[in-house]
Amino acid sequence: MSPLPPVELVRTPVQLYRYLLRCCRLLPSRTMQQHYKHAIRQGYNSHSDEDDPDRIQMIIQRAIADAHWVLDKYTKKR
Repeated sequence: MSPLPPVELVRTPVQLYRYLLRCCRLLPSRTMQQHYKHAIRQGYNSHSDEDDPDRIQMIIQRAIADAHWVLDKYTKKR
């Protein structure tokens, strides 16, 4: 499994989407991976019409922080 790209490289919604899907690969069970992939897809679709650059950056920062929280939550339980 390849490591995640640096967070600094995530600048667009598509890059965020790919980054979050890669984060899912690090989750321990297939069921969790499917659950979070579905949530990522739903979030991407619900914000696809966003055109304000500041709002997009805020969404990207929040999504990355949330993804790291989820990864920390499940990797610390091992």
